Amino acid sequence: MIWTALLLPIGYGLYRAYRNTKDIAIHHININNTSYNQQSFQLNVLQISDMHLENISISPNELYDKLKTEPIDLIALTGDFLDRKRTIPKLVPYLKVFQRLTPTHGTYAVFGNHDYVLKGKNFDKLKETLTEHGCKTLQNETDVLTINGQKVNIIGVDDYSTNRSVFEKSYAEVEDGYQLVLTHDPNAVLAMNNYAFDYLLSGHFHGGQIRYPKAYHLAKMGKLPKMNMIKGLQTYQGKSFYISEGLGQTGINIRVGSRPEITFHHITIPENIKIKEQGA
Repeated sequence: MIWTALLLPIGYGLYRAYRNTKDIAIHHININNTSYNQQSFQLNVLQISDMHLENISISPNELYDKLKTEPIDLIALTGDFLDRKRTIPKLVPYLKVFQRLTPTHGTYAVFGNHDYVLKGKNFDKLKETLTEHGCKTLQNETDVLTINGQKVNIIGVDDYSTNRSVFEKSYAEVEDGYQLVLTHDPNAVLAMNNYAFDYLLSGHFHGGQIRYPKAYHLAKMGKLPKMNMIKGLQTYQGKSFYISEGLGQTGINIRVGSRPEITFHHITIPENIKIKEQGA
C-alpha cells in the first residue's frame, strides 16, 4: 500500500509532464525598427528550433495544420534536428511540411550541438537530407536576399557551444542591408561585440525543459542562463535576439514549467539600410 501511495502521484506527475510536450505554444513576435524613418516592409519569419526528433510529440500533419494559415516569407530552422543516424528518415516528412508551406524566400537551416553528435558520412547525410528537401544550410556563411529592392543578409553562425562559431567567416560576404543572424546557441551574442546584427534567432535551452523548482541544469550551458536569459525576446548591448523554447525535448520526452514552441517573427525592415560598422 505504501508503494502504491508513492507510485501513483509519481506516475501521474510523469503523465502530466508528458502531456505538456503536446501543449505547443504559438508566439507572434513583432520587431519594429523604430529608429529608422525610411519606408519599410514586413518580413514574416517562421522559426522552428530544437526538433529533437527522438523526442517530439507533434506529427508532421499536426504541424502543418498549425502553420498552414499563416503568411510565411522565410523559414528559419535553428538547429538540433536529431542526434542519431537512424532518425534521419524521420526528418523527411517534417521537411516536406516546410516545402508544402512554400515560404516566399525559402528555408534556411543552421546546426546545433546535437546534430554534431553525428560524425562523417552520417552528418553529411543529415546535411544532404536538408538540402534535398529545399533547405539552404549555413555554416559560418551568409546568403543575401533582395526583397522589395532591399538587401537582407541571412547570416548563419555555426554552433557556439561546440566551438564552431567563426564570426569573421560568417560575416565575410555581408552586404549593405538588414542583418538577420541564425544560430543555435544564444551564448554567441556575448562574443559578438564586434559584429553587428539587427536581430538574431536561436534556441538551445528549451526554456529549461524541466524547471522544478528551478532549471539548475542550465548553469553549465553558458553565461546567459546565469543572466536569467533562457527564453523569449532578449536584449544585450542594445541588440535584440530571441531564444526559442524548441519544438522537441532532449533526454526524456517530458516538460515541467516549459512548453514546446512555434514562433512567428514579424520583422519591420526599413529600406536603404547601410552596412553597420564593426562594433556597432
